[in-house]
Amino acid sequence: MEEGEAPTLKETVDNVCVKGSPKNQNNEATGEVSSQMSNPGSVCKPSEEEPESRYNRLKLFNKVMQKSLEKFIDHASFNRFASTFRPLYKKNPQRMESIHKQFIEELRTTIQEDISRLIEEGRLDFKLTELDKLENAAKKNKDPAWRPSGVPEQDVCSFLMPYYQKQEAYMRQELKKIQAENAALAQKVQAGRESSVQTEQRISTAVDEWKTTVTEFERLASSLCPADVFDV
Repeated sequence: MEEGEAPTLKETVDNVCVKGSPKNQNNEATGEVSSQMSNPGSVCKPSEEEPESRYNRLKLFNKVMQKSLEKFIDHASFNRFASTFRPLYKKNPQRMESIHKQFIEELRTTIQEDISRLIEEGRLDFKLTELDKLENAAKKNKDPAWRPSGVPEQDVCSFLMPYYQKQEAYMRQELKKIQAENAALAQKVQAGRESSVQTEQRISTAVDEWKTTVTEFERLASSLCPADVFDV
């Protein structure tokens, strides 16, 4: 019994040692990873809801402008500059190199100022940022995008009718505003006319009163000082 049990115990100990060895553990770990890689469902995938990092149009525009500027400056190299003004270069190479450096600095500054002025006058920073926002908003929109139906008349109507309806609503609203303004102006004109009529009536009444007063004064003067008193 003891001799029969000894090989069994020895095999059990050997199996445990083999399984517990670092090499075997690495193999098992590698096998688990391989099985996970072969089964895509078992691997943790990154969340699709996380927004992808998109490029910024303003930064991209600045980068493109800067790269274009550098390429343009490279074309104005000293060799080309010297070959264009070879007689001056032969007389004084150091002076020509100094002139070229100053020319490059002035050219770079002028182009950068023009680009900055273009961005400022065209409000490109605001417009490109708004374009980025519109793109992000379009991604969040779950409604299906418009697709042609194959019938040109229906496609044109479906595309133009909402635009014309918006224009019609806008024109109706503007018409109401203009009509309200015209009504207010008409009321002001009518009030001005009524005020003018009242002013004319007051003036006419004042003139009549003045004429009456003058007539009474003349009659009173003639009664107090008759003409025959002054006859000699």
